Amino acid sequence: MRFKSSLSHLDPVASRSTVGDTVYRALRDALTVGRFDPSQVLTISAMSQAFQTSHMPVREALRRLTAEGALEVGSSGSARVPAVDRKRLDDIIEARVLLERKATMLAATWVTEDAVDELARLARIHSEVANHRDVHDMLLKNRDFHFAIYRASGSVVLPSLIETLWLQYGPYMRMLSEQLNSTWRDGDHKPYALGHMEIVEALRSHDADRAADEVEADIRRTQTQLQAALQGQLADS
Repeated sequence: MRFKSSLSHLDPVASRSTVGDTVYRALRDALTVGRFDPSQVLTISAMSQAFQTSHMPVREALRRLTAEGALEVGSSGSARVPAVDRKRLDDIIEARVLLERKATMLAATWVTEDAVDELARLARIHSEVANHRDVHDMLLKNRDFHFAIYRASGSVVLPSLIETLWLQYGPYMRMLSEQLNSTWRDGDHKPYALGHMEIVEALRSHDADRAADEVEADIRRTQTQLQAALQGQLADS
């Protein structure tokens, strides 16, 4: 599978006082929604040029992301997006299922009616964006929806652990975005949209088991798509 990638989605950093954190958050967000290709090398000079900043904050951001497992150490101070394979995909998925089920069950216990209404709004936005076939915006809205659930768990630890797994999942999100861009048909997003509304209704009724089952089903749908894509890569090689 061939990927097209650029750094045009990275915005210049405006504030000198928050350069390091801004670069880190921007790269973190970009990795989470699959803006970079699997195995892509991220050089300090290219990143610095994209952000229009010096090498130091970029070097620090890449170091932090490498420590979190989102990137691998490259040569000459560069970093590399991890390659994709079936074993790593399934490993990350199983860890995600464990943590995200737990966070969802806690959310079902503590979630307020206002929070559920906000989740319903986020689910509608995700569906509307999908209707316009904006893949990366759809993935961002999907992230917003899921992390609103995990924050509603009341746990301080779980959302940050889940976020780290989503970071490591980034190369697979890139595969998913490319697959959607090349094969998107009307209605492709509907199982996800309907699944999100099922999660909302389960949370509204404080049904922890049902909510967790729906979140897991949402994760497994993507896993199935990515397994097929990886199998296709093997067949083409």
